[in-house]
Amino acid sequence: MAVITKTLSFQTRGNDDMIDITSSVQDALSSSGLSSGIVVIFVPGSTASVTTIEYEPGLLKDFPRAMEKLAPRGIRYDHDATWGDGNGYAHVRASTVGPSLVVPFENGRLMLGTWQQIVLVDFDNRPRSRNVIVQAQGV
Repeated sequence: MAVITKTLSFQTRGNDDMIDITSSVQDALSSSGLSSGIVVIFVPGSTASVTTIEYEPGLLKDFPRAMEKLAPRGIRYDHDATWGDGNGYAHVRASTVGPSLVVPFENGRLMLGTWQQIVLVDFDNRPRSRNVIVQAQGV
């Protein structure tokens, strides 16, 4: 059993920016030389998340609208009163979606559904440089 760790870097626009990182994760997995196991995709930080979605124009609009209903901008968050950075909603959104994802792989390929892509979502209220850690464990 081997464990291989890679770090991927992305520039985001913030404000619910959603980036399809599937091919980058697959490339990291392919370069690991592993054939079967699991891969963990993790974003450090408390205002971004990793999840899966069908990465298509309709859902790129629907997802932010759903997040706005869950944790709207423009309401009072105690976090904002503490730090004054105006991104309390981003912390709530990110903690709801989560910072990581586990995907099995076989024959060196991610075992995703036909319409399922891995996405990085940046909920913060400004552009950011984000690292995504990809850790593959397998044989």
